[in-house]
Amino acid sequence: METGLIRERSSYSVAHTVERLEELLKQKGIKLFALIDHSGEAEKAGLTMPPTKLLIFGNPKGGTPLMTAAPSVAIDLPLKILVAEDEAGQTWVSCNSPAYLQQRHGFPPELMANIGVAQALVQAAVS
Repeated sequence: METGLIRERSSYSVAHTVERLEELLKQKGIKLFALIDHSGEAEKAGLTMPPTKLLIFGNPKGGTPLMTAAPSVAIDLPLKILVAEDEAGQTWVSCNSPAYLQQRHGFPPELMANIGVAQALVQAAVS
């Protein structure tokens, strides 16, 4: 069953992978709206979980045409990338598949490039 997720293995730690993603966003002029440290917040609550961080980012020039064409896509914007360590200590980087988002919201195919940046970032960060 298609989950709508792209998942790539990173040879870097969660922290280093996040640093790489932050640098890539900066280089491309894409705004990082938030970095949520799920594992850090769990620790503050007295719980433990493997390192897990979520980057939330975007650019109005890419997102606005998508939301104008298909307002429901706003539920999936800004874009997100999850960086998490599994039980074996391996780092995984995940994002929504652009094809899945297009199918889910029905925006025109010509706007696929506007939403494909997350997948490109994932691939660049893990290589």
